[in-house]
Amino acid sequence: MKKILFILLLLPVVTTFAQNKVEKWHIFELTLKGTSNGNPFTEIQISAEFINGNHRKTIDGFYDGNGIYKIRFMPQETGTWNYVTSSNSKSLNNKKGSFECIAPTGNNHGPVVVKDTFYFAYSDGKPHYSFGTTCYAWVHQGDSMADLTLKTLEKGYFNKIRFCIFPKDYDWSKNEPLIYPFEGKPLKDWDYTRFNPACFQNIEKRIAQLDALGIEADLIVFHPYDRWGFQNMDAQTDERYIRYIIARFSAYKNVWWSMANEFDFMKAKKMEDWDKFIRLFAGNDPYNHLRGIHNGAVWYDHTNPLITHASIQNEETYRSKELRMKYKKPVVYDECRYEGNIPWSWGNITPQEMTNKFWRGITNGGFVGHGETYVTENPAKWPSESDDVLWWSKGGVLRGQSAERIKFAKSIVEQSPGQLSPYPLFFDWMPFSAVAYKDEYILAYLNLDQPKSAFINNLPKNATYKAEIIDTWNMTIMPVENSELKGTVLIQLPQKPGIVIRFKKKDI
Repeated sequence: MKKILFILLLLPVVTTFAQNKVEKWHIFELTLKGTSNGNPFTEIQISAEFINGNHRKTIDGFYDGNGIYKIRFMPQETGTWNYVTSSNSKSLNNKKGSFECIAPTGNNHGPVVVKDTFYFAYSDGKPHYSFGTTCYAWVHQGDSMADLTLKTLEKGYFNKIRFCIFPKDYDWSKNEPLIYPFEGKPLKDWDYTRFNPACFQNIEKRIAQLDALGIEADLIVFHPYDRWGFQNMDAQTDERYIRYIIARFSAYKNVWWSMANEFDFMKAKKMEDWDKFIRLFAGNDPYNHLRGIHNGAVWYDHTNPLITHASIQNEETYRSKELRMKYKKPVVYDECRYEGNIPWSWGNITPQEMTNKFWRGITNGGFVGHGETYVTENPAKWPSESDDVLWWSKGGVLRGQSAERIKFAKSIVEQSPGQLSPYPLFFDWMPFSAVAYKDEYILAYLNLDQPKSAFINNLPKNATYKAEIIDTWNMTIMPVENSELKGTVLIQLPQKPGIVIRFKKKDI
């Protein structure tokens, strides 16, 4: 009898934790207590099949350390979902249950998807206009700095943020992360068969905090700025890592996948590796989150049908109109240089020019991302001599002037009754650009020119419009006196740079 009791004590105790009710597009999480013997990351497989009528999803689980296994599921249909687990561990296999998926509430609009070829929308159909920023290493700075970053983001400047899963080694980012993604010893003595769950728990905490603010988390999967060796992992480790982050993060509705920051600078990876990674995400992410790949000097072929949008590093945001037709998908200039004062040429444009790049992208049918690189000490100092915290690297606070103007631009675009498309308001040879929703809402941008008047030659003749002069820098809106505009018109301007003329059809 004592021998039997002793054997029973050695067996893993399985405890199940799960919710009874979950909103559509929120996370149902099943937590199981199982074995911690051996290497659960490589030796234990666990998944669950979720069934709701004719809707079926098979979801991979993951090991979360300390004998804890989790399966996260984002229901995309309301009603009763039943589930049953499958595992090569008897103690985790054939665990059954159910939960009720209820209708979404509040600001829960679901994941962002591609809509009508060139645009983004939330899953419930609400348009998503991407106004992003870059904060590469903010999740690796500890709670105090991360909380300060979130407090800045609360102000509503942006609705997307790009950041790295792995820590980053670069100018103004030389500190060690508090938590490493693998077990082992820094700098390069890692056990790539064992993830460090605490690192990924921290990242998913930040993803959830961003979601609460209505901000998309554009997760950078790989990058070359690395002293720890993560850019040189072998193919088996790369795939294990990708499958692990899909299992952990994909149930969060605000996740986007970026294969890399500057993929072509990672010399250990070949083009066929990037093609494989894209296939892995496309084939294993049960929710088909948005997928992009960001370039350095060499552009990836964004015509690849498994890429959902073109993620571009280039300052020529006015080429959005050209690229959207070339790639037949949304175009996002995730990096168009940075507002700042650092010695690097990519990080010292003026706030006026950053604002200009946004409007040139917007009015050519694209989306643009912000970045900021200000030092408050002597900008001529080499980075190793400066302890400055730059937004682009670590987050914190914004020191520049473009963010408020970007927020203003975002509000103007979001007032449109629908998605904006390039519109032939000017002659083709003119350097200005315009977008419109049908013929109801038109935004015409005059760049940084300062003309006395604007000659508009393509307003519809069968409708009348009221017009407004929008000063994109001073963030003012002034009505045009003549409120019966149609066809060809001449509008007097305040002779300031960065003017937008907004036309609204009079019956809307």
